Amino acid sequence: MTYSGQVTVGGPADVHELRDLMITKIAVGPMDNNAYLLRCRATDEQLLIDAANDAQTLLGTIGADGIASVVTTHQHGDHWQALAQVVAATGARTYAGREDAPGIPVPTDTLVDDGDTLRVGRVTLTARHLVGHTPGSIALVYDDPHGHPHVFTGDCLFPGGVGNTRKDPEAFARLIHDVETKIFDALPDETWVYPGHGDDTTLGTERPHLPEWHARGW
Repeated sequence: MTYSGQVTVGGPADVHELRDLMITKIAVGPMDNNAYLLRCRATDEQLLIDAANDAQTLLGTIGADGIASVVTTHQHGDHWQALAQVVAATGARTYAGREDAPGIPVPTDTLVDDGDTLRVGRVTLTARHLVGHTPGSIALVYDDPHGHPHVFTGDCLFPGGVGNTRKDPEAFARLIHDVETKIFDALPDETWVYPGHGDDTTLGTERPHLPEWHARGW
Protein backbone atom coordinates (compact mmCIF):
# COMPACT_ATOMS: atom_id res chain seq x y z
CA MET A 1 0.00 0.00 0.00
CA THR A 2 1.13 3.55 -0.68
CA TYR A 3 2.33 5.47 2.36
CA SER A 4 0.24 8.57 3.13
CA GLY A 5 1.50 9.61 6.57
CA GLN A 6 -2.10 10.13 7.69
CA VAL A 7 -2.69 8.44 11.05
CA THR A 8 -5.19 8.90 13.86
CA VAL A 9 -5.08 8.04 17.55
CA GLY A 10 -6.52 4.57 17.98
CA GLY A 11 -6.13 3.82 14.29
CA PRO A 12 -3.56 1.71 12.47
CA ALA A 13 0.03 2.70 11.91
CA ASP A 14 1.25 3.68 8.45
CA VAL A 15 4.49 2.23 7.11
CA HIS A 16 6.90 3.95 4.72
CA GLU A 17 9.04 1.23 3.17
CA LEU A 18 12.42 2.43 1.91
CA ARG A 19 15.13 0.18 0.55
CA ASP A 20 17.28 0.23 3.70
CA LEU A 21 14.82 1.52 6.30
CA MET A 22 11.23 0.93 7.33
CA ILE A 23 9.49 3.89 8.98
CA THR A 24 6.35 3.15 10.98
CA LYS A 25 4.27 6.18 11.98
CA ILE A 26 1.64 5.98 14.71
CA ALA A 27 -0.44 8.61 16.53
CA VAL A 28 -0.81 8.43 20.31
CA GLY A 29 -2.17 10.42 23.23
CA PRO A 30 -4.59 13.31 23.81
CA MET A 31 -2.44 15.76 21.82
CA ASP A 32 -2.28 13.53 18.73
CA ASN A 33 1.47 13.04 18.91
CA ASN A 34 3.31 11.17 16.21
CA ALA A 35 5.81 8.48 17.17
CA TYR A 36 8.12 6.97 14.55
CA LEU A 37 9.66 3.50 14.70
CA LEU A 38 12.68 3.12 12.43
CA ARG A 39 13.85 -0.37 11.50
CA CYS A 40 17.07 -1.17 9.65
CA ARG A 41 16.16 -3.71 7.01
CA ALA A 42 19.66 -5.26 6.99
CA THR A 43 19.96 -5.89 10.73
CA ASP A 44 16.39 -5.52 12.10
CA GLU A 45 17.68 -3.10 14.77
CA GLN A 46 15.05 -0.53 15.74
CA LEU A 47 15.01 3.05 16.99
CA LEU A 48 11.99 4.95 18.31
CA ILE A 49 11.54 8.70 17.87
CA ASP A 50 9.42 10.19 20.69
CA ALA A 51 7.88 7.80 23.20
CA ALA A 52 5.11 10.33 23.43
CA ASN A 53 2.22 8.52 25.10
CA ASP A 54 0.38 5.18 25.40
CA ALA A 55 3.26 2.86 26.20
CA GLN A 56 1.12 -0.21 25.50
CA THR A 57 0.48 0.87 21.92
CA LEU A 58 4.11 1.81 21.36
CA LEU A 59 5.40 -1.47 22.78
CA GLY A 60 2.93 -3.37 20.63
CA THR A 61 4.24 -1.56 17.58
CA ILE A 62 7.84 -2.22 18.61
CA GLY A 63 7.14 -5.92 19.00
CA ALA A 64 9.26 -8.73 20.39
CA ASP A 65 12.48 -7.51 18.77
CA GLY A 66 12.59 -4.49 21.04
CA ILE A 67 14.44 -1.25 20.34
CA ALA A 68 18.08 -0.37 20.75
CA SER A 69 17.46 3.33 21.28
CA VAL A 70 14.83 6.00 21.75
CA VAL A 71 15.28 9.64 20.76
CA THR A 72 13.27 12.43 22.36
CA THR A 73 13.06 15.38 19.98
CA HIS A 74 12.53 17.95 22.73
CA GLN A 75 11.62 18.45 26.37
CA HIS A 76 7.88 19.22 26.14
CA GLY A 77 5.90 16.76 28.21
CA ASP A 78 3.66 15.46 25.47
CA HIS A 79 6.72 13.95 23.77
CA TRP A 80 7.97 11.78 26.66
CA GLN A 81 4.90 10.57 28.62
CA ALA A 82 5.65 6.91 27.77
CA LEU A 83 9.44 7.19 27.84
CA ALA A 84 10.00 5.70 31.29
CA GLN A 85 7.78 2.70 30.56
CA VAL A 86 9.28 2.07 27.14
CA VAL A 87 12.83 2.24 28.48
CA ALA A 88 11.96 -0.02 31.42
CA ALA A 89 10.44 -2.59 29.06
CA THR A 90 13.14 -2.53 26.39
CA GLY A 91 16.36 -1.37 28.04
CA ALA A 92 16.77 1.10 25.19
CA ARG A 93 19.50 3.73 25.25
CA THR A 94 18.10 7.27 25.47
CA TYR A 95 19.10 10.25 23.34
CA ALA A 96 18.07 13.93 23.53
CA GLY A 97 19.42 17.35 22.67
CA ARG A 98 21.98 18.57 25.16
CA GLU A 99 20.07 21.73 26.12
CA ASP A 100 16.73 19.93 26.56
CA ALA A 101 17.88 16.81 28.40
CA PRO A 102 17.57 18.41 31.88
CA GLY A 103 13.87 18.98 31.19
CA ILE A 104 13.18 15.31 30.45
CA PRO A 105 12.49 13.30 33.63
CA VAL A 106 14.17 10.15 32.33
CA PRO A 107 17.97 10.14 32.33
CA THR A 108 19.50 10.81 28.92
CA ASP A 109 22.30 8.34 28.14
CA THR A 110 23.66 10.28 25.16
CA LEU A 111 23.50 14.05 24.80
CA VAL A 112 23.08 15.10 21.17
CA ASP A 113 24.67 18.15 19.56
CA ASP A 114 24.28 19.67 16.09
CA GLY A 115 25.82 17.43 13.45
CA ASP A 116 26.08 14.34 15.64
CA THR A 117 25.29 11.02 13.99
CA LEU A 118 23.05 8.31 15.41
CA ARG A 119 22.83 4.80 14.03
CA VAL A 120 20.06 2.28 13.72
CA GLY A 121 21.69 -0.85 12.42
CA ARG A 122 23.54 0.15 9.23
CA VAL A 123 21.52 3.33 8.75
CA THR A 124 22.93 6.70 9.80
CA LEU A 125 20.89 9.67 10.99
CA THR A 126 22.29 13.19 11.39
CA ALA A 127 21.02 15.44 14.18
CA ARG A 128 20.31 19.12 13.60
CA HIS A 129 19.94 21.38 16.63
CA LEU A 130 17.04 23.81 16.10
CA VAL A 131 16.56 26.59 18.67
CA GLY A 132 13.32 28.47 19.30
CA HIS A 133 10.52 26.02 20.06
CA THR A 134 12.72 24.85 22.93
CA PRO A 135 16.41 25.52 23.62
CA GLY A 136 17.52 22.04 22.62
CA SER A 137 15.12 20.64 20.01
CA ILE A 138 16.68 18.25 17.51
CA ALA A 139 15.64 17.08 14.08
CA LEU A 140 16.97 13.86 12.57
CA VAL A 141 17.93 13.66 8.90
CA TYR A 142 18.14 10.40 6.97
CA ASP A 143 19.89 11.02 3.66
CA ASP A 144 18.68 7.96 1.78
CA PRO A 145 21.45 6.81 -0.59
CA HIS A 146 18.79 5.33 -2.87
CA GLY A 147 16.46 8.32 -3.00
CA HIS A 148 15.57 11.65 -1.44
CA PRO A 149 16.25 12.64 2.18
CA HIS A 150 13.81 12.22 5.06
CA VAL A 151 13.72 14.50 8.11
CA PHE A 152 11.99 14.03 11.46
CA THR A 153 11.36 17.54 12.72
CA GLY A 154 9.65 17.14 16.11
CA ASP A 155 7.70 20.35 16.75
CA CYS A 156 10.06 22.64 14.79
CA LEU A 157 8.50 22.31 11.33
CA PHE A 158 4.97 21.41 10.26
CA PRO A 159 2.83 21.75 7.14
CA GLY A 160 2.15 25.48 7.08
CA GLY A 161 4.87 26.80 9.36
CA VAL A 162 7.47 26.42 12.04
CA GLY A 163 6.68 25.36 15.59
CA ASN A 164 5.08 27.46 18.30
CA THR A 165 7.35 30.18 19.66
CA ARG A 166 4.71 31.64 22.03
CA LYS A 167 4.58 35.05 20.32
CA ASP A 168 8.21 35.67 21.27
CA PRO A 169 9.83 37.53 18.34
CA GLU A 170 13.34 36.51 19.39
CA ALA A 171 12.41 32.84 19.65
CA PHE A 172 10.68 32.97 16.27
CA ALA A 173 13.71 34.64 14.69
CA ARG A 174 15.97 31.88 16.04
CA LEU A 175 13.69 29.08 14.93
CA ILE A 176 13.01 30.37 11.41
CA HIS A 177 16.75 30.99 11.00
CA ASP A 178 17.71 27.48 12.08
CA VAL A 179 14.96 25.81 10.06
CA GLU A 180 15.96 27.78 6.94
CA THR A 181 19.72 27.34 7.22
CA LYS A 182 19.88 23.78 8.54
CA ILE A 183 16.85 22.24 6.82
CA PHE A 184 15.64 24.22 3.78
CA ASP A 185 19.08 25.40 2.63
CA ALA A 186 20.70 22.02 3.18
CA LEU A 187 18.09 19.68 1.71
CA PRO A 188 16.24 19.42 -1.62
CA ASP A 189 12.56 19.99 -2.32
CA GLU A 190 11.92 16.24 -2.45
CA THR A 191 12.82 15.86 1.23
CA TRP A 192 10.00 14.17 3.13
CA VAL A 193 9.10 15.85 6.44
CA TYR A 194 7.77 13.83 9.40
CA PRO A 195 6.50 16.24 12.09
CA GLY A 196 5.68 15.68 15.76
CA HIS A 197 1.94 16.10 15.17
CA GLY A 198 -0.32 15.79 12.16
CA ASP A 199 0.31 15.01 8.52
CA ASP A 200 3.61 14.82 6.71
CA THR A 201 4.76 17.27 4.07
CA THR A 202 7.76 17.94 1.81
CA LEU A 203 10.21 20.82 1.78
CA GLY A 204 9.13 21.63 -1.77
CA THR A 205 5.55 22.08 -0.63
CA GLU A 206 6.55 24.44 2.17
CA ARG A 207 9.46 26.36 0.63
CA PRO A 208 7.36 28.87 -1.39
CA HIS A 209 5.65 29.97 1.83
CA LEU A 210 8.79 30.95 3.76
CA PRO A 211 8.31 34.68 2.99
CA GLU A 212 4.76 34.46 4.37
CA TRP A 213 6.02 32.90 7.58
CA HIS A 214 8.58 35.66 7.99
CA ALA A 215 5.95 38.32 7.39
CA ARG A 216 3.42 36.99 9.88
CA GLY A 217 6.04 36.23 12.57
CA TRP A 218 4.93 32.71 13.44
